[in-house]
Amino acid sequence: MYKLLLLSVLAVAPMAASAHIPSEGGTFSPDKGLDLSTSFAAQHSAILAALKDGKTYSEISPADRQQVVASLDRISGLLGASASPTQLSEADRLEVFNEQERVNTLLTRARSDSRLLCTREKPVGSHRPVSKCMTVAERRRAQDNSQQQLQQLQHRPINGANP
Repeated sequence: MYKLLLLSVLAVAPMAASAHIPSEGGTFSPDKGLDLSTSFAAQHSAILAALKDGKTYSEISPADRQQVVASLDRISGLLGASASPTQLSEADRLEVFNEQERVNTLLTRARSDSRLLCTREKPVGSHRPVSKCMTVAERRRAQDNSQQQLQQLQHRPINGANP
């Protein structure tokens, strides 16, 4: 029975894995980034949807979000009716490339900060482990806060001590 179940799972796994691979028809993939060799309009709307979903880029700052949207708008304005950046002048092509790199850099940083990490911890006084999930950025903020509180405690004068 166990072997039959294992074989059926192994048979279905490749089909399920291929169902999640994005098509090359111009869709945006957060892993791949903005790629102007495919349809910009589809990627533009996919990036805006990913920014609004609250999951993919949950840790992006408002300033970075504004920069991404502004860069996408500049690319859209520069491309205009052109199908690809190769039809643009050298100066416009360079500006489109720089905006593309800015978008990819900001989105990559936001996505890596938005990754959810879970740990199993046993609270003090209990033997029952509890799952504790935080994003990478939340963990970094908690660590910085702890270090700051520790430094404040170490530099605080002790009552009754002579300075």
